[in-house]
Amino acid sequence: MHPTVCDTLLDVVQNAFEAGATRVDLSVARTGNLLSCSVADNGRGMDEATKRRALDPFWTDGVKHPSRKVGLGLPFLREMTRSSGGSFSLTSEPGRGTTVAFSFDLSNVDAPSFGDAPGTFTALMTYPGDHVLSLSRGEDGASYSVTSAELAETLGDLSEAGNLALLREFFSSNEEALSPAPVAPFAQPLLT
Repeated sequence: MHPTVCDTLLDVVQNAFEAGATRVDLSVARTGNLLSCSVADNGRGMDEATKRRALDPFWTDGVKHPSRKVGLGLPFLREMTRSSGGSFSLTSEPGRGTTVAFSFDLSNVDAPSFGDAPGTFTALMTYPGDHVLSLSRGEDGASYSVTSAELAETLGDLSEAGNLALLREFFSSNEEALSPAPVAPFAQPLLT
C-alpha cells in the first residue's frame, strides 16, 4: 500500500505539533498537474546537523517515539517526490520553526493519489493540544481557507461527535466546490 498525499500531510503536520509548534500553516494547492504543499510551523526548529539526520531513514531522535529505531517520514516523502517528478525542501532554524514544502507532478505515473481530504482536514483540525492550524486549500484558482480557531469559535468543542460530523461536512462541501464536475462518458451526441 502506498501512502496518499493526505497520509503524508497528516504525518508532517503531526510532526510539527510534536515539535512544540503553537501555529502550523498548511497550504495545499493544485495548478494544472502540479500539486504543491507546504507545512510551516513555529516549533523548536532544527540546526543543520539535525536537518541532515532528519532525512536519514535510519535515524530517529528517540524522543517522540522511544520504541522506534527508524524515522521514515521525511526520507520517504523526499523519495516520493523525486520518483514522481516533484520537488522537496526542508528549511528550519532553531527556535524559529520548520517548513516542509513538496510538490508532485500529478501526470506522472508514480504520483500518489490525493486521498481523503475531508477526513484528513477534520483529523488535523481536531488534533489535541493548544495550537492553531491554518489551512489554505486551492484548485486551479478556486480556494478556501480556515483556521482551527475560527472553527472552534463557530462550533465550540471540535471533539464533540456532532461537531466532528459538521467539520467533515464543511470540508466535504468545500472540496466538492473546488472540483470540476466530472464529464459523463458519451455525453456528446453520437453522429448518425
